[in-house]
Amino acid sequence: MKNKVNVDVIVPALEEQYNVFIPINKKTIEVIFLLNKAINELSSDCFPINEELTLIDGFTGSVYDINKTIKENKILNGSRIILM
Repeated sequence: MKNKVNVDVIVPALEEQYNVFIPINKKTIEVIFLLNKAINELSSDCFPINEELTLIDGFTGSVYDINKTIKENKILNGSRIILM
């Protein structure tokens, strides 16, 4: 899959971690919405839809720019990202 990367998404609010494929050519804000929606459904609405979430690099703690694409933010296969 050349247009997607496999990442670990950590969701501290649920104390859960998900291994997912995300599209590299979408803006980070769009991916945040997709992740929020999917995790909301997987958790039986325990993770409500929230427009103020952000993605954080799980290794460095840096906040990703929501206006850049996943590729521009250099999120690669094996990245650990935190959804907060």
